[in-house]
Amino acid sequence: MDVQLAVICLLTFGINLIGALAYAARIAGVRTRKIAISFALFNVLVLLSRLSNSFLGPFLAKRIESALATGAGDHLLADFRMILFSATAATVLGTLLIPTVQRWFCSAINDFQDHRSIPKLVMHAFAKGGLGYLRRTSTAPKVAHIAQLRKPRGVSRSVIALNVLAQALLTVGVVASLYAGYLFPDYRVTASQLSAVVNGFATILLFILIDPQLSVMTDDVISGQVSEPMFRRTIVWLSLSRVAGTLLAQLLFLPAAWLVVYVAGIV
Repeated sequence: MDVQLAVICLLTFGINLIGALAYAARIAGVRTRKIAISFALFNVLVLLSRLSNSFLGPFLAKRIESALATGAGDHLLADFRMILFSATAATVLGTLLIPTVQRWFCSAINDFQDHRSIPKLVMHAFAKGGLGYLRRTSTAPKVAHIAQLRKPRGVSRSVIALNVLAQALLTVGVVASLYAGYLFPDYRVTASQLSAVVNGFATILLFILIDPQLSVMTDDVISGQVSEPMFRRTIVWLSLSRVAGTLLAQLLFLPAAWLVVYVAGIV
């Protein structure tokens, strides 16, 4: 693995890790009853994710351009598989960290309520006392929570299946479109732009069919209509479906790339 590929994998890892930890912010918001503050704090991490994403695209494009210029692109398929694997690894780690990170978010929410300053909150987190708290509150997922997955959950199987599909499309959209540019160099700019279509469709699935379901359930927990254990089970199911989506992306990668090649030729 060369330095450029390592940087790409690290950026992909960070982006997907932050995405997986979004569920921890929801749990913290429910536990503290401060939904707005929890999402405001999580948006700080989202800014870092978007900054990473802004660097990821050019790095990927440069790798394609270099392969086309030198005629040595046989390694690209394995490289892109590695990038997709880093997304899966980040999602798995993010899922395992949810119990710990939701505790950190709860503490951050309460501290922010007192100080009302992001810089002060960050300084407190990296102070000696803050680091000690992070170590004390770190915990592994409980096996009992996995055993309870058979109990009723707050969303239907169709919503979980749609989340798998949406996450797969979001994971594979950019990399498949860029790889299509390598397969069909004459229209590589057109192919790269088609990633917005793939991601747009996945975003529609998320924000119209999936996210509203979880948002309504969050409000129901706050109002007492839904229990917190059921809400946590739902989060576990959605987290696992996110992992499944990144695995499905591996299967969709080549078919999606050739589909983009076909569409780029007829647009």
